[in-house]
Amino acid sequence: MSALLEVESLNSYYGDSHILFDVSLTVGRNEVVALLGRNGAGKSTTLKSLIGAVRPRSGRITFDGTATQHLPPYAIAGLGMQLVPEERRIFGSLNVEENLVLAGLTAKSRWPLERIYSMFPRLQERRRSRGTDLSGGEQQMLAIARALVRDPKIVLLDEPFEGLAPIIVRDLLGICRQLAEAGQTIVVVEQNIQAAMTLADRVYIIDKGHIVEELTAAGVRARPEVLHRYLGV
Repeated sequence: MSALLEVESLNSYYGDSHILFDVSLTVGRNEVVALLGRNGAGKSTTLKSLIGAVRPRSGRITFDGTATQHLPPYAIAGLGMQLVPEERRIFGSLNVEENLVLAGLTAKSRWPLERIYSMFPRLQERRRSRGTDLSGGEQQMLAIARALVRDPKIVLLDEPFEGLAPIIVRDLLGICRQLAEAGQTIVVVEQNIQAAMTLADRVYIIDKGHIVEELTAAGVRARPEVLHRYLGV
């Protein structure tokens, strides 16, 4: 399996606060990798560093053969990386379809809306509804769909199931599994360990800004004490 994303000795800060310490990880093509850790461990900062929203002070990020650690977010997105942020950040004043069309305008290639709607039938039903009129689950569907419409090489999902009703989590998990089975490369940060483990091929555990474990999904199931040690589960 060839690497699509390689991160070497990444150090990121918020102001003078050192958040990530020599973080290194690899994501293969067509692989789903989960990044697990307690609140404040550095998971979201890792994703923001990958997309360029946080500029690393040192280290190297290689995405599909291109060094990206000094590039702005729009350039990294143009190479085929998409972040679905925890806050979703959809345009509330635009309707569902306008959000999707706008997202695809600058993409080198894009999914037709029919493909999006076949995966998210609820969005087709709500395509004329403004973002502010959507439920939390519908907003999350739109945030993921907005990333997919750009035909990304890799999708970074930051807490995609947080605060959602169990039936919505089930539906979104089904969509993510469908994407994974179709070969979509995904990095997922998620507090819902059970949900993350149903998707992941491999797992990195981050603790206080350090990568402390790298395991296959089978390895995690074989060593539950690791999750207990670092995640308290």
